[in-house]
Amino acid sequence: MNYLYLLIDFFTILVPFLFSFHPKLRFYKHWKAFFISNVLVAIIFLLWDSIFVKLGVWGFNKDYILGINIINLPIEEVLFFICIPFSCVFTFHCLNIFFSFHWRSKTESIFVAALCLLLLMIGIIHHDRYYTVSTFVSLALVLFLLKFILKVNWLAKLFSIYPILLIPFFIVNGILTGTGISSPVVWYNDHENIGIRMLTIPIEDIFYGFELILLNISLYEYLKTKFTRQST
Repeated sequence: MNYLYLLIDFFTILVPFLFSFHPKLRFYKHWKAFFISNVLVAIIFLLWDSIFVKLGVWGFNKDYILGINIINLPIEEVLFFICIPFSCVFTFHCLNIFFSFHWRSKTESIFVAALCLLLLMIGIIHHDRYYTVSTFVSLALVLFLLKFILKVNWLAKLFSIYPILLIPFFIVNGILTGTGISSPVVWYNDHENIGIRMLTIPIEDIFYGFELILLNISLYEYLKTKFTRQST
């Protein structure tokens, strides 16, 4: 069972990695943009992760990990912040090729503004819970920055695609939080979150995961465009 978390990482990235070379997808051509953006975002989340481990917000079950640590995080957790974004950005890339996702500009603006306000309200109400306040407030600020300051043009695509990404999310995160196994791979201190769970998954994880993918795609889209211009 010490290999469980490592196997989750491996099978999460296996299919996206193999299909990156498909002639209709050619995601491998954008690996440079992805990995640069991923390293920068991973540093932020690993620092966040490490601080929360020290604060007792969450932790890891030694029965499901190899015992190899980087700072105070299991190697499997470090790989998580590579494997999950890779799979999600790959999916974003693929669905962009085969489908058109379009929202009216006004609809998108209203949706983002309302979501930011809701996230801030939840964060303020639960200001004494580290996981809740940090996740909801930071996501609100990032969304506001991207939509109204940087004015990116792909937010509607991500809002449309994220519900699809939640399907594998519930499988992977469900196992990590204890669904189908005797005890969780990652445990949470419910004094630091709202306490609402979907099966075994804290509701904050949905927004934490969204912010992780949001930041990866933000830098990925910027660098992909930049590298494409340089090559032409």
